[in-house]
Formats: sequence, structure tokens, C-alpha cells
Amino acid sequence: MKLNDRNLRPASRLLMALPIAALAFSLAACGGPSRPSVDDVADGLGQVFEEQGMGDIVTDEVADCFAEKLVESDLSNETLTYIANGEDKQANQEDKDLTTKIITDNLEECAA
Repeated sequence: MKLNDRNLRPASRLLMALPIAALAFSLAACGGPSRPSVDDVADGLGQVFEEQGMGDIVTDEVADCFAEKLVESDLSNETLTYIANGEDKQANQEDKDLTTKIITDNLEECAA
């Protein structure tokens, strides 16, 4: 069999693709959590407020407004991921303080 035999080409191409795929997965894993979308954060905020008994007060529009402010802020991806997952949790005290400040500073705009 010759090296350039057509029957070997698909198999050899597949074998060459494996290291590339492994590299892509390892690089993605090194990057940490990606930044959640505004929609994901809004859904999670809705869950948090619902669990706190404020689901009838905090509408989808209010959650969307707060989510936009949170995603545009300097909050860590880790904290935003917690919120998007419906967890009332922050990565550290700095993020906790910033989350409180963002909600407080935008209360009139978002809840009006």
C-alpha cells in the first residue's frame, strides 16, 4: 500500500484531527467560565427573587434590566454564573458588595 493511497486518507485525516480537538478542549477549559448572557442572568435572577417571595414584584422586565446592569459591570464571570444558575451567591466579598451596589443604584430605573 502506498502512503498516498486514497483509502488511507480519511483515516489519516481523522488521526490528525484528534490532537487539534484535544488542544481546543484544553484551551477552552483553561479559560474558566465564560460570561453568561443577559438572558441567562435574568432567568436566574427571576428564580432568586421567586425563592425570596418577590416573584410577583420583580417582573421579567425588571429582572432583564437588572441583568443587563450586572452583565455590563465588573462582576466576575463566576458570580454571574452563580446568579444565572439561580443561586444567591457571589464569588467573594468584593463581588457581593458590587452586586448589592448595582441593584441599589439601579432600583429606581429598573423597578419603575
